[in-house]
Amino acid sequence: MTPEQVEIIRSSWAQVLPIAGDAAGLFYAKLFQLDPELRPLFAGNMDEQGRKLMAMIDTAVNGLERLDEIVPAVRALGARHAGYGVEDVDYDTVGIALLWTLEQGLGDAFTTEVKEAWSTVYSLLADTMKNATAARTA
Repeated sequence: MTPEQVEIIRSSWAQVLPIAGDAAGLFYAKLFQLDPELRPLFAGNMDEQGRKLMAMIDTAVNGLERLDEIVPAVRALGARHAGYGVEDVDYDTVGIALLWTLEQGLGDAFTTEVKEAWSTVYSLLADTMKNATAARTA
């Protein structure tokens, strides 16, 4: 991930934050549309789940320049998700839903560069979470 991508992610995230609640709703609606079998993994209050999602993304975005500091938390999150029944293929679905949500929230500001930057960071974080799952089950 380049410094330019970090800046793109930060500036685009700043545009999404004011609509975080709506973005979370869009995200989960798209996620469950893409894979209805994921719905039972979310037994709690979806508004609260949405707040947690937005807070987690915010933490990741603010930690991009200090990845070594956030990687342990990302690994722990991956291990917890494995315990909930999340499988590796589910991360692909989440990635699609995330990019779609960002596109909806950003409109014309969702450029090719923005999509590439978010794809890069999501792949990095998802791979870290998947690796934690693999280590947990090994």
